[in-house]
Amino acid sequence: MHCGRFSRPLTRREMLLRCANGFGAVALAALLAEDGRAAPVAEPSATRGRHHAAKARNVIFLYMDGGPSQVDTFDHKPLLAKYHGKDPHTVFKVEPTQFNNVGRVMASPWKFAQHGQSGLWVSELFPHVAGCADDLCVVRSMVSNFPEHTSANYFLHTGSGVQGRPSMGAWVSYGLGSENRNLPGFLVLNGGLIPPGGLDNFNSGFLPAAYQGSLFRPADPPVANIRRREPTDRHQRNKLDLLRQLDRGVSERAGGIDEIESAIANYETAYRMQAAVPELVDIKGESAATKKLYGLDVPYEPTQSYAAQCLIARRLVERGARFVELTCPNVGADRWDQHGGLRRGHENNARAVDQPIAALLKDLKVRGLLDATLVVWAGEFGRTPFAQGSDGRDHNQFGFSIWLAGGGVKGGMVHGETDEWGYKVVKGKVEIHDLHATMLHLLGVDHKRQTFRFGGRDMRLTDVHGEVVNEVLA
Repeated sequence: MHCGRFSRPLTRREMLLRCANGFGAVALAALLAEDGRAAPVAEPSATRGRHHAAKARNVIFLYMDGGPSQVDTFDHKPLLAKYHGKDPHTVFKVEPTQFNNVGRVMASPWKFAQHGQSGLWVSELFPHVAGCADDLCVVRSMVSNFPEHTSANYFLHTGSGVQGRPSMGAWVSYGLGSENRNLPGFLVLNGGLIPPGGLDNFNSGFLPAAYQGSLFRPADPPVANIRRREPTDRHQRNKLDLLRQLDRGVSERAGGIDEIESAIANYETAYRMQAAVPELVDIKGESAATKKLYGLDVPYEPTQSYAAQCLIARRLVERGARFVELTCPNVGADRWDQHGGLRRGHENNARAVDQPIAALLKDLKVRGLLDATLVVWAGEFGRTPFAQGSDGRDHNQFGFSIWLAGGGVKGGMVHGETDEWGYKVVKGKVEIHDLHATMLHLLGVDHKRQTFRFGGRDMRLTDVHGEVVNEVLA
């Protein structure tokens, strides 16, 4: 009502057009605030930000693509040796498997030993990681809802077995942002193998596009077009200003489109990354001792590749990156997915990652970063205690092992257990939603309160499930 008269209501199109400038102003205000040219933006709503004191500031997710065998890595089961070669149907109930090619009970080809003051059992596949036993919190009671790689990967990464949901890295970035304005909040260091399911494992889903994972290579250049092609910084700045102006015009006419708003923000991030990223991946300045620690001098290319990833991951969290995921290097085998040739495949994979991972944990600890950095080692499921064919293992979603380190978890401990065969969880079951809830909790986020309105529903990483695994918290 204006001067005693009723005003004509705005049409939907007019409302969107008038609000579009407001949408742009919000993005611009955030950018200006980062440069110190405007007041900082308001405190995030209850759905974002920290809800309680955090134990961890950053996450490094060491993704073991393909499903490492729990009974050959961190879940010692001596009874398998006693029944080696027996028909598994005569000793326990065999569930349907992915390929339905059930062989004999198969003992681990590798010896286990206890390590550290905690006496943690670790396979000889991991002699270097075994030296960090007192920093590891091994969860031997993980389960998944899916026995097939693509769905299990989506489930591990996004909390849903179908394509299209935001990755956990996107949720963390959405809720907490990056501590470094020159870097995205969610980065993926690609060692050469994109998981089954593709880039949707790192997608932002229905979250704003700015929160999707940024794919880096552990090499120079780490991303395409990272080096400026314009003759001067001023030329490039003028080009970016023109792009922003053109995009803003489209946004004002269309009524604010996420892709356009995200593109504007991404232009600015990319501009700042051109100065930060080349220095980030340039490890020439690292000491010879550090390079040797990570295994950059090991005469095995996959070890060198993963060593570079782990070293860059340390440099990333050192500079404030929020969530860093590492994919596996190409070892010439089918990832950790040994349906045949278990010995050769698992040994090649372990050889590639063992020394670099141990170095990462030690380096973070020496630098005082491990207490604030949550390191997660996990595959999408485990493997059967009986053979597939003669010398492989099939997928097993009924019980498998992962481990956590640093970032507010107890070291030198085991949570949960599988049966005497290492087949099914019998104590302390942890579901993928529980893992996600625990990771968010350590970052200071209540997984039930971090939501995003989409399709008429308040969506969250853990859907309507998930409980924090308090037993692993320090």
